[in-house]
Amino acid sequence: MTKNYLITGAAGFIGSHFAIKVCKLGHKAIVLDALTYASNLENLSEIKDSPLFKLVKGNICDAELVTKILDEEKIDFVVNFAAESHVDNSIKAPETFIQTNIVGTFNLLNCALKYWKNLDSEKKSQFRFLHVSTDEVYGSLEKDDPKFDEENPYRPNSPYSASKASSDHLVRAWFETYGLPAIITNCSNNFGPHQHQEKLIPTIVFSALAGKPIPIYGTGENIRDWIFVKDHADGLHSALHQGKAGQTYCFGGDAERTNLQIVYKICEILDGFKPRADGASYATQIKFVEDRLGHDKRYAVSNSKVERELGYKVSKNFEERLKETVIWFVSKI
Repeated sequence: MTKNYLITGAAGFIGSHFAIKVCKLGHKAIVLDALTYASNLENLSEIKDSPLFKLVKGNICDAELVTKILDEEKIDFVVNFAAESHVDNSIKAPETFIQTNIVGTFNLLNCALKYWKNLDSEKKSQFRFLHVSTDEVYGSLEKDDPKFDEENPYRPNSPYSASKASSDHLVRAWFETYGLPAIITNCSNNFGPHQHQEKLIPTIVFSALAGKPIPIYGTGENIRDWIFVKDHADGLHSALHQGKAGQTYCFGGDAERTNLQIVYKICEILDGFKPRADGASYATQIKFVEDRLGHDKRYAVSNSKVERELGYKVSKNFEERLKETVIWFVSKI
């Protein structure tokens, strides 16, 4: 039976991959997106003509619009990707992050709760609210610390991560207080096709090919765990349909790398795939710049719970997926 998903922020990077997956499985994806600078309708081109896809331009802070979609589309699942997510932007203009990530999530929860309370018993028992969050809510790890897992305390260090932590707490409270069947997921750094150009991997690729300096914060020794976006979308689908309401699920890529390792690897891929005319390595374009304020040292996410309870697995090794991603970006230039 076809189910109806309200997917917020799905003209963005991760949400678009999830919306495409939903349609391919034969379900309806109703995408609510404010179409800000981080959105790109090209991300959804694969399903734009599908009768299972519907785009609604609007803001998750608009209670009237959210309520209308829930009622008219007879929504079975709400999946919230809508968020401001660029750390540098949160440092410069935190108010936007407070509005979208906190107030917007609050509004979605309130609308979903009112809608859920009026469903018949069968639909009420099947309804889920999935909130997609980040590992940055847990703060920073030292080099030898164990990976983040679902039991880690929250210690956000940037306006972005603080706003996401706040939204996570709201989701938990709406489950504990009102019984709204909600699930929270926290993920490591995503990468793959359609990622916004401001993020690390596309920034490296486009800077390299444009002959510009490849900017690296500080010494480049900050460590991130990388998850391929389609693996993450698969994991989210499993959490929504196999996970338990009230639970948190962490998704990582089992691929910890320093930022400098990422840069050198991408330069190596480009050297072999699209060499510079002068024969020099793209690595000669690397330029170290002033470190980001509050730059967390290391993120790493344990997959133990999702492997055990959801059967989650990383589909390919990081180097294979990185090469696929770099080649995809090169094809778009």
